[in-house]
Amino acid sequence: MVGSANLNIMIKAARKAGRSLVKDFREVENLQASMKGAGDFVSRADLAAEAILKEELLEARPSYGWLAEEGGEIAGKDPTRRWIVDPLDGTTNFLHGLPHWAISIALEHKGQIVAGVIYDPAKDEMFYAEKGEGAWMNQTRLRVSARGRMIESIFATGLPYGGRADLPDTLQDLARLLPVCAGVRRWGAAALDMAYVAAGRYDGFWERRLNAWDLAAGIVILREAGGLIEPLDPEGDILADGEVICANEPIFSQFAKVIRG
Repeated sequence: MVGSANLNIMIKAARKAGRSLVKDFREVENLQASMKGAGDFVSRADLAAEAILKEELLEARPSYGWLAEEGGEIAGKDPTRRWIVDPLDGTTNFLHGLPHWAISIALEHKGQIVAGVIYDPAKDEMFYAEKGEGAWMNQTRLRVSARGRMIESIFATGLPYGGRADLPDTLQDLARLLPVCAGVRRWGAAALDMAYVAAGRYDGFWERRLNAWDLAAGIVILREAGGLIEPLDPEGDILADGEVICANEPIFSQFAKVIRG
């Protein structure tokens, strides 16, 4: 696929930051990590990757705004466009030497996500999409799974840790879902969970208490792969609320009914 200039900028930036992260991942035992909150770590590698992404993206498009996990928000001269970036989704996996983490970059235009990149450097899998142009992983077109039976379907979520307040809700979700599906996975990187639904590896995903940078790129990738995605509260807003449910079309309504109770 030959994408737009913006998409090529995003892919180039993701690869450059990915090379930096892979180098640090090989020396993970030497990383200087500091506590940012219960179960939420930030590392030197995370900050270095964000600096690379910021330099690449804002140098190429200096008028765009910026929203990122570590660096916060910067208003751009162009109020209609901004980058939404997570330099390292799956930080805890990274710091434990688990090769399941990603870089997530989205481009928002007039409140809509119009392009997204989720890059897994450890596996060299680049998931990307532009609105109206389909979704891809490397050179392969992505399509959500075609499974139509819940009992044959695998779902993904994040499990609350460190005493988070949403633990009871998630336990209730699992109590309703596990008896009617083929399994639930918790791999610790929400951006990759959404990319995996787009690729047909998972049949659906849901989670609460996420951030805009966890979700933004996955929204456009999933939709362009033929998936359905909504806020957990049908009247809510995915990025503002940080809550999401997504799946292939045949099982979405069944899945949503189970999760929403």
